[in-house]
Amino acid sequence: MNKHKKRLVGLVLVPFLGACLLAGCGGGSRADDGHTNGQSLQKQEERARQVAHAWRGSASAAAWRQGYFPMADAVQAPESGWHSQADQQAYKSNNFVLQGNLPTATTEQGKIDWTGGNTLTRPLIGAKKAYQSFALNRSEGPRLTVTGAKLGKTTITTSRGTATVPAWLFTLKGYDTPLKRVAVTPSKLPQSPIAQARQGSADGLRSVPGLARTTTDGRSITVWAAHGACDDGPVVKVLETDENVVLFASVKGAQSGPCSADLTEQNVKVELRKPLGDRILLDAFTGRPVPYEELDGRSPSWT
Repeated sequence: MNKHKKRLVGLVLVPFLGACLLAGCGGGSRADDGHTNGQSLQKQEERARQVAHAWRGSASAAAWRQGYFPMADAVQAPESGWHSQADQQAYKSNNFVLQGNLPTATTEQGKIDWTGGNTLTRPLIGAKKAYQSFALNRSEGPRLTVTGAKLGKTTITTSRGTATVPAWLFTLKGYDTPLKRVAVTPSKLPQSPIAQARQGSADGLRSVPGLARTTTDGRSITVWAAHGACDDGPVVKVLETDENVVLFASVKGAQSGPCSADLTEQNVKVELRKPLGDRILLDAFTGRPVPYEELDGRSPSWT
């Protein structure tokens, strides 16, 4: 089920200074074809500016800021931690078995409460559907046993900060604290005000597949970035405005000639000039918000 390669390397990439962004710096960067070409970075940066401009003050941005978009895993392990490596492995491999009955009736709507006082009502998913979202494997080997569930609450990081949301609390055999699964459904993703970039139109620009994590202070983010077998790895740069943070990715040291088609995704840490806050994190290539994406595929992705 894991769609990411296991070869993961952490990189720290320093953002452009504001003055450098305005001047279109980038001499000496390596284009996607492996040749030194300062114009490549300038074209990528220009695309990032176009995306930032399109989202600024748009109806899409307003819809985004009024919606509920989770930026963390909807499934949360027991607070007490796992009792053994076998149980942890069962969780990572989504290997569960149900021994007992799950609630069949529940309220249709649930309230989301943000730390700042804002609220939103969204539809809830039932206990059975919530269970099926993480119990994806029924193979031999280590398993976790679910014996029941009840509706409760949990907290989750969202695009608008931390929120308290309805959650199904699943009782696990042998555990005093439950496994939690967020019960409220994400809002509909607004249509991007700008179309996806045409392949090759921005000299090596690539998409940023997903957000892996954000630090507590919001000053750095870690994203997934892909590269091939014949380059020196991914590069992710950032354009910051008051309303948006636009990421533009490429690879460095690409070699010409025959090469394997295999791609590797690795986590790339990007430092910001100021906390991300409620600014929209955007991908320059797609022109859309960067989705949260779990390594093991249990993402509450709203895409």
